[in-house]
Amino acid sequence: MNENKVILISVDGMRPDGFLACKNPYIEKMMQMAYYTLDGQTILPPVTLPCHMSLFHSVPAERHGITTNLYLPMARPINGLFEQLKNAKRICAMYYGWEPLRDIARPSSLKFSEYINAYSEESSDTALTDSALARIRKSKPDFVFLYMVETDEKGGHDSGWMTEEYLNRISIAVDNIKRVIEECGDEYTVIVTADHGGHDRTHGTDLPEDTTIPMFYFGKQFEAGKRFSGGSILNIAPTIAKIMDVAPADEWEGVPVI
Repeated sequence: MNENKVILISVDGMRPDGFLACKNPYIEKMMQMAYYTLDGQTILPPVTLPCHMSLFHSVPAERHGITTNLYLPMARPINGLFEQLKNAKRICAMYYGWEPLRDIARPSSLKFSEYINAYSEESSDTALTDSALARIRKSKPDFVFLYMVETDEKGGHDSGWMTEEYLNRISIAVDNIKRVIEECGDEYTVIVTADHGGHDRTHGTDLPEDTTIPMFYFGKQFEAGKRFSGGSILNIAPTIAKIMDVAPADEWEGVPVI
């Protein structure tokens, strides 16, 4: 069996220009280490649940049918990344700070999971990173999804995109990404993305501020320090499947970036 393991980190609402503007000292290191883009594209509408359904199922919203943050079962169900990995007998874990996101994984597809409300901790993103790292040390799951929401909730919606608080929340997320890469980067491929951007105190439009996202790929399969142009959120699940030598679902529309 292919022993390649992957950690996927989604930083909700992280605009590429916000990532650069937060001035966290690890940003330069990330760009030196990763195969990355700062002008990737998410789907329409750029809203959290539709974007994550597209991320994990590699189809646009018109295919999975979810266009708001209310989950509805697909009229013609297709397997997402979690289901494909489970069918290949891989162990999956998910750590998330927004409760409705549980619906991106079908029942029984996860071996480990934890939800922490964004407003129950000074930094739920940091607490979730603590939990994910503790589980990785103990169990070494094959695939770990770590979702950080404070950039969107406490940064974008509460204070406004590109405000000082928003940039501070991105910096906290980058600190947590650093911890994951430094502890797990030798054993895991690490992929970092955002689901969407935002403007003012909202998102969901076709403005570039809402639809443009960064994507970073860290691992031996990727050329370090190479910036590429464009790229789609639909490509992430097929890329992970290829790294882990797991078949993609027939319906997936994205393509691996390697």
